Amino acid sequence: MRASFVLPRAQSSMADRRLQAFHAVAKHRSFTKAADALCMTQPAVTFQVRQLEEQFDTRLFDRANGRIALTAAGEVAFEYAERILSLSSELSARLKELSGQEVGPLLIGASTTIAEFLLPKILGEFKARHPGIVPQLSVANSEAVQIRVAQRSLDLGFIEGDSHLPTLVTDVCCDDELQVVCAPSHPLATLASVDLTALTEHAYVSRESGSGTREVIDHYLQKCGLKVDALQVVMEASSPEALKGLVATGIGFAIMSRVTAEKEVRLGELVHVPLAPRLTRRLCVVYPKERIHSKVVNAFVGFAKERLAAKQGADVRVAG
Repeated sequence: MRASFVLPRAQSSMADRRLQAFHAVAKHRSFTKAADALCMTQPAVTFQVRQLEEQFDTRLFDRANGRIALTAAGEVAFEYAERILSLSSELSARLKELSGQEVGPLLIGASTTIAEFLLPKILGEFKARHPGIVPQLSVANSEAVQIRVAQRSLDLGFIEGDSHLPTLVTDVCCDDELQVVCAPSHPLATLASVDLTALTEHAYVSRESGSGTREVIDHYLQKCGLKVDALQVVMEASSPEALKGLVATGIGFAIMSRVTAEKEVRLGELVHVPLAPRLTRRLCVVYPKERIHSKVVNAFVGFAKERLAAKQGADVRVAG
């Protein structure tokens, strides 16, 4: 006689309102904000979370002094909730595809440089072709984007350089040149190109630790025979916009993607100076190895790679 196994009704569907409520509270660290995000009342969210805690017979949150923190069990539950809800969303998207529908969210992560200076136009063009798709762009440094893709809270991510996470696949989109950027009054501004030895004599404004740009520059220094701390770092900034603002004051030079300062260079506010030898990096898209990708994800990856490669070609022609 064949044995049968039936889950209790309370455990038959993990991607239900209880899990959604818990995930929202854990993400926002607030029952009120979670209720707003889910279009529910706060008592309803509290009830759903309490039911989940009763189901697992454990506390998921510590509530003390007006603050909410995940317990050890809550941390584990949050990790699984991210994956379960993501898979549930993926299942819904795949089934809609089979019926010919092209609707739903597309969760994209991107490093700051790519998100601010390369993706906006690409996303706009893709949206025009696929009006039923709702792209959601999350901006963080390359390290954070990779982690979120690995955790399945993002469908895919665009990063600077290759991924070091074994669970992710890395596809190269295009190359990007990094150059010295400085104020027109800076001593480096008059040079046709500049080598690293000359850079060590001037104040340097750096990106923050974890930035893909910073990692590429550090590797470049080492490859050229210099220590990572050879440059005179006077300040760090966590975004290209902040970096440009600081450099424009004359406080020092920065090394950044040439695309991030194109407008300021055209306006005469900043100057580009190529490095010698030239410094280029790869811009890549990453996604989980084992994930079954929807047609929409595959379509966007192909579309973005095509547009980025076309822009790279145009930039090369202009520079030449």
